[in-house]
Amino acid sequence: MPAKPKALFFDVFGTLVDWRSGVAREARAVLGPKGFDLDWSAFADAWRGEYQPGMEEIRAGRQAFARLDVVHRRNLERILPRFGLEQTEEATRQALIHAWHKLDAWPDVTAGLAGLRPHALLAPVSNGNISLMADLARHNGIWWDAILGAEVAGDYKPKPRVYLASCEAFDLPPEACMMVAAHSADLAAAARCGLMTAHVARPDEHGASTGEAAPKVPVDVAVKELGELARWLGA
Repeated sequence: MPAKPKALFFDVFGTLVDWRSGVAREARAVLGPKGFDLDWSAFADAWRGEYQPGMEEIRAGRQAFARLDVVHRRNLERILPRFGLEQTEEATRQALIHAWHKLDAWPDVTAGLAGLRPHALLAPVSNGNISLMADLARHNGIWWDAILGAEVAGDYKPKPRVYLASCEAFDLPPEACMMVAAHSADLAAAARCGLMTAHVARPDEHGASTGEAAPKVPVDVAVKELGELARWLGA
C-alpha cells in the first residue's frame, strides 16, 4: 500500500463537475429565449473541443498567459459561426462564458470531498481561473483549503510548473501530494513530477460510456467515486 498523502489536488472539469450537461443546459437557458434551437450537447462538445488547442497556444509560448475565462472567450468566438451565432450581442456572449461558472458537481463529489477533509489538505489544481473555481465551489457547496492551479502557476497543465507550484504552495514535497483526476494524461504528468496519483472513474464525461471507466496508466489508487477514496485515506 502506498503512503497516505498530506494534500490532495483535484482536477475539476470532468473529474468533479459535469461540464457537458452544464454547458448545454446554460447555453439553452441563455440562447433559447432568443429564439435559437441548437443541438445543445453538440454546442458544448464543440466549445470543449477548442479547450486543449486554446491552451496549447499558451503552453507553447505563442501567446502570453491568460486566464481560462479569456481562453474560453477566444474559443467561443471560433465556434459561434458553426451554429449561426456570429451576430449575438456582447451581453449574450458574456452570459455564455459564465455558464462554466455554474456547472453541477457529479453526485458523489460534495459529500466525498467533505469526507476527505479530515485526512488531507484539499485544493483544486485546475486549468480554471480562481474566480471560476470559487464560483463552482459556492455553487456546489465545496470547501477548499486553497485554490491552486493554472492562475497561480502562470501556465496550464500538463506543464510541470502547475503541479510543482501547487506542492510549493502547501510547503510540501511532491511525494507528499496526490493528484486526483478522471484523466490518465493528467495523472501521468503529475506522476512524472513525483506526485502520487488517484484515478476517479467518470465513464459518462463526454456522454454515455465515453469517459474513462478505469485508468490507462499506472496509478497509486483507482476508485469509482470519491467516498471510496475517503475510505482508503481513513483506513
